[in-house]
Amino acid sequence: KRAPPMSSPNPETPSDSPADPAPKPTRRTFTTEYRNRILDEYNNAPHGEKSAVLRREGLYQSQLREWAQARTAAAGKSRPKAVAHPDTDAATRKEMARLTRENARLAKQLTQTEAALEIMGKLHVLLESISESTDTPPLPKTH
Repeated sequence: KRAPPMSSPNPETPSDSPADPAPKPTRRTFTTEYRNRILDEYNNAPHGEKSAVLRREGLYQSQLREWAQARTAAAGKSRPKAVAHPDTDAATRKEMARLTRENARLAKQLTQTEAALEIMGKLHVLLESISESTDTPPLPKTH
């Protein structure tokens, strides 16, 4: 047997509740020209007025960040590859190796300096506590 037809087209919505007057939102789409125009306007806007561009267009900063990344990626794909020069590549590799070594040396030096400062701070606290316990006047601070 067939069930009797229902009177409501939407059986989950009770007939006495009001219908939602707002239409279902649709996802906005943007042309490449629009994206580029807004990105240029945003990038050229003074610091305090960048958010005004976003509010006026109803956009979020994250959208512009994605658009900028997409534009950069597209520009990278469309550029012709530069011809590699063997002299330049060798010089670049040599410079990179030198900078990498210097970076490692400076990182090691920074670690040693931080460790020395930590030890000096602990020593200062220890000397102050010894000075207080022996009732001798504290050492004058030198800055």
